[in-house]
Amino acid sequence: MKAPLFLEGSVKEALSYGCNALMLYTGAPQNTRRRPVEDLHIEEAQQLMQENEMPMDRMIVHAPYIINLANSVKPEVAELAEEFLQKELERTHAIGAKYLVLHPGSYTTTNPETGIHTIVSNLNRIKSFPDGVIICLETMAGKGSEVGRTFEELEEILAGLDHPEHFGVCLDTCHISDAGYDVSDFEHVLDEFDHIIGLKQIHVVHLNDSRNPKGSHKDRHANIGMGEIGFEILHSIAENERLKDVPKILETPYISKKPPYRTEIEMIRSGKYDPQWTEQYEAS
Repeated sequence: MKAPLFLEGSVKEALSYGCNALMLYTGAPQNTRRRPVEDLHIEEAQQLMQENEMPMDRMIVHAPYIINLANSVKPEVAELAEEFLQKELERTHAIGAKYLVLHPGSYTTTNPETGIHTIVSNLNRIKSFPDGVIICLETMAGKGSEVGRTFEELEEILAGLDHPEHFGVCLDTCHISDAGYDVSDFEHVLDEFDHIIGLKQIHVVHLNDSRNPKGSHKDRHANIGMGEIGFEILHSIAENERLKDVPKILETPYISKKPPYRTEIEMIRSGKYDPQWTEQYEAS
């Protein structure tokens, strides 16, 4: 999202790729600087969504990376995160979006148990939940001191919340593979998730290949079919009946500084993979 069209420009860009869903940040993910919502071309974006039969629950907002609710070592960091998360909730509501994806956080120099307790405590201090907005805790790869590397960790967070009805989960295929889940047997992964958390809690899927093998805890995304997961598995995940109504978001890397999403989407929709598909981006 960028000037001058902001939200409207984001929708136009998504439509240019043949998307029927999109994800955006309300500002730079590395800082707290934000433009007033009055500047964001919200009505124009909503009209464009309606004209192209894209429901507003398919516009996903991602919270900025600087929000770390698991940090108990520096209370001022968690305090900033709590305050800014409240503002992001309000901006998400003002935009008309329903889902706000949030990384659970990193416990830094303590331990996972302390990190989980700190996350729960900070989430329970949210002053108000705008009507209809759901915070989706993202499954993480387990890099460094990340919390959320297992379904059990996410369930422990969700179980400790005062208002669990305002929360859900974003399932990231690269992350769960890097965390050690065998996505080649995705039905088993879904069974496990359903047993621990419940499939109805999955509101967003991040569909990404991984540059590293299962269990690497690296979190390095690859383009569709160009990583360790592979096209066939990712295509089957995209087509999985148990997640058929859940928006799928690509977070794959640019190729030669160009967005690859139109080609990736076409391959996923057709079920046909072209091993030479990246050459058109590298050559142009």
